[in-house]
Amino acid sequence: MDLSDLISADAIIPALKANSKKQLLQLLAEKAAALTGLPEREIFDTILQRERLGSTGAGNGLAIPHGKLASVKKITGVFARLDTPVDFDAIDDQPVDLVFLLLAPEGAGADHLKALSRIARVFRDPDTVAKIRGAADTNAIHALLSTTPASHAA
Repeated sequence: MDLSDLISADAIIPALKANSKKQLLQLLAEKAAALTGLPEREIFDTILQRERLGSTGAGNGLAIPHGKLASVKKITGVFARLDTPVDFDAIDDQPVDLVFLLLAPEGAGADHLKALSRIARVFRDPDTVAKIRGAADTNAIHALLSTTPASHAA
C-alpha cells in the first residue's frame, strides 16, 4: 500500500519557508484550505488544538500534524519540505524539515489511524527520507511518496 491515495502532486510544497512551528502550521492550513475549500482558520485551529495535546514531531526531522474535521469529505494530506528546519518540540528534540499534514473526517476512526501509520512507516525508511530530502521538485517528491511501499515492516 502507498500514500498516493492520501496526497496529490498539487498538495506538495517542495521548498516551504517558515520561521516557526506556528507559521509552518498556518502555511499548511492555507494550502489545505485551497485544496479542500474549507476555511483556513478551521483547519489551523484543529491542528493547533491537536498539537497542544502533544507535539506531532515524530523524530528524525519529521512531523505529522493531523486533525479531524466534520466538514472534510475524505482523508487528505499535504506534504512540505522546509528550506530551513524549524523547532517543532519533536520527541528527539531535533528540528523538523519534513511535514505531512493529515486531515480526516470526524467519523474516519480506524482509517485515520491507518493513514497515520502508513505515513510513519514510509518515513521510517532512511533511504526514502534521504531521497525525499534530495528530490529536485514536486513531481520527484510525489513519485517517491506514491511508489514507496509502506509495508517494509508489515
